[in-house]
Amino acid sequence: MAAGVRAFAVACALLAAAPAAAEPVALTFDDLPVFGPVRPVAEQAAITRKLLRGLVRHHLPAIGFVNEINLEGADRAARVALLTAWLDAGMDLGNHTYSHLSLTRTPVADYIGDTANGEVVTKSLLVERGRTMRWFRYPYLETGPTAETRRTFDDWLTTANYRVAPVTLENSDYLFADPYDAALKAGQRRRAKAIRLEYIRFSAAIVPWYRSAGLALFGRRPALVWLLHASKLNADSIGALAKIVHNQKLTPVNLDTAMADPAYRTPENYIGPNGIEWLERWSLTLHRDLPWETMPKPPKDIADESAALDDEPVAHGTP
Repeated sequence: MAAGVRAFAVACALLAAAPAAAEPVALTFDDLPVFGPVRPVAEQAAITRKLLRGLVRHHLPAIGFVNEINLEGADRAARVALLTAWLDAGMDLGNHTYSHLSLTRTPVADYIGDTANGEVVTKSLLVERGRTMRWFRYPYLETGPTAETRRTFDDWLTTANYRVAPVTLENSDYLFADPYDAALKAGQRRRAKAIRLEYIRFSAAIVPWYRSAGLALFGRRPALVWLLHASKLNADSIGALAKIVHNQKLTPVNLDTAMADPAYRTPENYIGPNGIEWLERWSLTLHRDLPWETMPKPPKDIADESAALDDEPVAHGTP
């Protein structure tokens, strides 16, 4: 048995035998106002209301990361109101760049300009409430293909008083979201329901994998930061996701609380073109393998359908 798999097996056993109290988890939602294909603002509002109602009902603090390009259009005021709804519900907002650029494929000066442009509306909404713009989430989790690019952007983030929102748990929700939207658009409600059930089953399997991976990496259970998207799929599934959190005996917290965990002070110096999450980054720093071969994989039919939809000329976001 490989060392990583052996450590993971021990972590799984420890996790199963652990007492009721478990690690904190912070829910983070990318691509606000709403992830997915271009939709009428009334539909976006319905998705936002349903998602926020579920978060509030299940006592799930959350932060949404905004792409302000998605506010553009004749109905801009109504789109901005969707962000206001997040704040009115007691949630936080952060910057996800203006237009969801790839740092791997974008000159760093352009990326900095796009990020600065991505805070204009969100920052003003926070300031109106006596709050500050503090959190930044990298699109695609790409932190820089070269040491110079990474250093330059890190320096800018520091100057702009941003903290990076890492990711230590993700359930590939974006892979399920596009097929789910496509099925609903085609009137295939039975297929949409099947996709949603597959999504919930996969999420229930992947969450304990990440918990065990964190335990194997640190010898304890670090707080988790869960990457999700502000999608119709998650709006329709928030009750099921809350049940997974409850069944795993995780403690929902805000991002500030999760980031107080000492694990997030672990150095990570990854330089490269790929967007990888932070447990993998830390495994490189600590020279401790994680058993990726045991990680649950999304259903092949979903992955194939999502890839096929990505190849189609379907508009996402707002031009």
